[in-house]
Amino acid sequence: MIDLHTHTNFSDGTDSPAQLINKALAAGISVIGLTDHDSVSGWQEATAALRPGISLVPGAEISCQTSDGISVHILGLLFDSQNVELMKTMEETRENRHGRMAKIIARINEAGIDITMEDVLEQLADGATLGRPHLADALVKKGVVTSRDEAFTQMLHNKSKYYVSHYSPTPEVAIKLIKDAGGVSVIAHPMASHRGRTISIETFGSLIKAGLDGIEVDHRDHSPDEKNQLIELARDNNLIMTGASDYHGNGKLNLLGEYTTLPEQWEKLEARANKRRVVSV
Repeated sequence: MIDLHTHTNFSDGTDSPAQLINKALAAGISVIGLTDHDSVSGWQEATAALRPGISLVPGAEISCQTSDGISVHILGLLFDSQNVELMKTMEETRENRHGRMAKIIARINEAGIDITMEDVLEQLADGATLGRPHLADALVKKGVVTSRDEAFTQMLHNKSKYYVSHYSPTPEVAIKLIKDAGGVSVIAHPMASHRGRTISIETFGSLIKAGLDGIEVDHRDHSPDEKNQLIELARDNNLIMTGASDYHGNGKLNLLGEYTTLPEQWEKLEARANKRRVVSV
């Protein structure tokens, strides 16, 4: 099985990279993509945890925003982590997350809920990318909500009165940076409308022109109709179709390997990178 979209505690997942590799092996996954948000910090530990039977696809899920403020996530896979411009962009995005978090906390405080930045940072692993899931975990610990899922449903979704947008590159810029770093780009869960506004089918034209390689078609947040639209779009534009769990560990229903990428699609995607960067032992 091939699962190209997972997270660890170096962003908003709950498993360490080593735990992720062990769980993936137990689940029968042979190729796993590590795509923490705007971070490559977990690559080294994941590589050290590899054993025969599983290969690592190093990557990152890059937070993007369209010119009209719609959040888009681009999976960058198999890129050179020494590429200065791509690493600089991800670093700027991570740094901006702290200012954004302070603003969200201030709005929550104004509603009479006692939560501090220190409470949130206690939930953050060393070197991890700060995000709303860490705020959700802090709210759970304080007894404000009972679970991450409840926190997002009631307070932290994109349409919430507490929501604050943050700096991030446009998806077109992110795609170009990934390509310049020798990697491949896949748009993640593009029609997950319950997360907030999504881009239209027509918008894909500029992403394709920028060099988009693939679309994450099989994802638990896509309805059958949405999936069919994406399949048609991919076929019409010679885009690779992937499937992935978007696994985060505890707090989300997503299970490792619940959606996967077909081997022939993965072969086509890997071939578009400028160098073989899959890690095996």
